[in-house]
Amino acid sequence: GTNLQTLIDAQDTPALPNVEVVLVLSNRKAAYGLTRAANADPPILTAYLALQPYLKKNPEKTRDDYDAEIARIVVDAKPDVVVLAGWMHILGERFIEIVEGRATLDELKAPATPIPVINLHPALPGAFDGANAIERAYEAFQKGEIDHSGCMVHRVVKDVDRGEPIVVREVAIKKGEPLEAFEERLHKVEHEIIVQATKKILDGYVDSDLKRRLLWTLQINLNSVIPSMGIYV
Repeated sequence: GTNLQTLIDAQDTPALPNVEVVLVLSNRKAAYGLTRAANADPPILTAYLALQPYLKKNPEKTRDDYDAEIARIVVDAKPDVVVLAGWMHILGERFIEIVEGRATLDELKAPATPIPVINLHPALPGAFDGANAIERAYEAFQKGEIDHSGCMVHRVVKDVDRGEPIVVREVAIKKGEPLEAFEERLHKVEHEIIVQATKKILDGYVDSDLKRRLLWTLQINLNSVIPSMGIYV
């Protein structure tokens, strides 16, 4: 949840002028990011929806239906950007079609303009897609296969971690450095690029004198970087 806190702290500052986080959405009830949002000043609206409880409650529904329900929550919040931070559920084509306005959902009004969705991933483009990227990069370094790794913020597409990169930063791996030290240095870079990428997306299509609305989504997973924001919060 530290990337979320970075965005909360940056909202309506020179780093993210005229920006507010409008919703923090999690698919983990125990995610500390929900507490961070509630403790913000002023408090930020939160929402929770997990896949398995949703399917258990609605046995006739599918994973695509769950993705559509997530999209409904996002569109209802009317964000200008959705940021995925540690969101480990792979969002399918149904979600993307709805937030981009290419598909409709019951009585839900389509967004006036497509809502960009971005994701923070702790690896360089084309390297270590998916989960546990930090550990896999560190292991590859120990085997002499790479001499550095990095992190990026990219647009979300149906292929995992394959969307267009928005901000990319290399992070060296030091010989003899424990995994925890490398991970800590990489997280510091993540805090920088998540703000930079969010501003870059917002500056690309929103008038600078308007208040931009940010939505942040997250899932806390101890085996992964806690990244995601874009902004759906």
